[in-house]
Amino acid sequence: MRTCHKHNPPTNTPFTNPNQNKELSHPILQTMKTHLLLLLFFSSSISAFHPLDNHLINCGSTTQIRHDNRLFLPDSDAPRSSIKYFNPSSAPSDLYRTARIFTRPSSYELDITATGTHLVRLHFYPISSSSSPSLNPSAAKFHVSATGYLLLTDFVVPIGVETPIVKEFLIKLEKGRVLITFTPVCGRSFAFVNAIEVVSAPGDLIADVAKSVTPLGVSDFRGLSSRALELVHRVNVGGPKVTPFNDTLWRTWVPDLGFFKSAASASKPVYFGGRIQYREGGASREVAPDSVYNTARELNREAEGFKNLTWVFAVKPGHQYLARMHFCDIVTPALNQLFFNVYVNGYSAYEDLDISEATYMLASPYYVDFVASSDKAGTLSVSVGPSKRSSPSFVNAILNGVEIMRMSDTMGCLGDPSVVRPSEGGYSIFMRAVMGGIAFATLVVIVYVFALRRGFARDYIPWTPLPTESSDGKAWLKSSAMPGKMGSF
Repeated sequence: MRTCHKHNPPTNTPFTNPNQNKELSHPILQTMKTHLLLLLFFSSSISAFHPLDNHLINCGSTTQIRHDNRLFLPDSDAPRSSIKYFNPSSAPSDLYRTARIFTRPSSYELDITATGTHLVRLHFYPISSSSSPSLNPSAAKFHVSATGYLLLTDFVVPIGVETPIVKEFLIKLEKGRVLITFTPVCGRSFAFVNAIEVVSAPGDLIADVAKSVTPLGVSDFRGLSSRALELVHRVNVGGPKVTPFNDTLWRTWVPDLGFFKSAASASKPVYFGGRIQYREGGASREVAPDSVYNTARELNREAEGFKNLTWVFAVKPGHQYLARMHFCDIVTPALNQLFFNVYVNGYSAYEDLDISEATYMLASPYYVDFVASSDKAGTLSVSVGPSKRSSPSFVNAILNGVEIMRMSDTMGCLGDPSVVRPSEGGYSIFMRAVMGGIAFATLVVIVYVFALRRGFARDYIPWTPLPTESSDGKAWLKSSAMPGKMGSF
């Protein structure tokens, strides 16, 4: 049976001093006491994250608005070939009442001051024909790229959806500039976007090493931080929905009931009312908030037999995925009592996991990154189950949260390059930009290495071609080392 430990306040505080009970019985003083306690609790448990890069763009608008307690600014420097769109009625919030529409390849160019991982969020809400009769909503089909990365291909926002679609990516950017480029798939289609976020992420958000899980076993996967990641699922296990207002990186975590595939009687949800113990060098609130770590799902030890708890996620087949599993021991009364096994796609991924061995304390967050491929049916599963190291009196397994992210290939491609088909007159401008950039970058590396070997590389400044918008709507290459240097395809 699990015991509960109550942390009593010190007896010398003004709120527990017996000589002041009479004074604090006054309703006004009681209210002040409550407000002060709440202020102390929230100031100690929630620390705001202040990113160095914080581009929040309200596309197609002329005014700034607040959304999820953040200020989105109008895109006054939007590409000249774009069209403003306004939907006065059906949009769920002010952020989705306006959009920027592109009928030709167009880019947003943003300054980057911090080298490292950045969050890129693209907000979409269906274009309404009643608000813009000249546009056919079904013609909205496009590709999206960011400097060095192909993010979306043949992207379509389903007509009639009632909730906005937010595509979230994690990409590594260098100090300088980033271009977010929208390219219609053909001359009859168009692209659009309602809002854009480009925010620098904490340095500890994505580690470089993960555990690769295959039928052959578990090995180290290196180079994770250089891959682009696309969010597919973000789940709060055993708890309610977590909104961006309660997440320091403005994320949404959905409940796990739609993914939990074990029998309902096999588990039970757990809620922890104490304080989550974040450690220096460990998982921070930016990795996951308190609302994720103070809830969990554990084995129902009163049920007959102990079976693995399994969650199944729909994914696109043929890709590698990062499965980040969040743990926080909020179920045991002492250290080194909770041992359990972790499985990915049914294969052993971590045997005899003891969270306290890594955290040295209870109620302290810990996470493990696994890299795995989807099965042929397009699913990826994670499971936790009992360990043979567990004592007979305390057999258990827990999980607090799960994130599933699709990984790019080594060339930075998250979209499917095979669907970027030849268009009228040859390959599309979009693929010319992507492939031309890759080819040119490769040539630059070869020349640089050759020059270095010859001793002529001291004054050489390499540059990478960046796709951008020109006055006539054609894609151009702009040198990042020589501003203003232009060249057409």
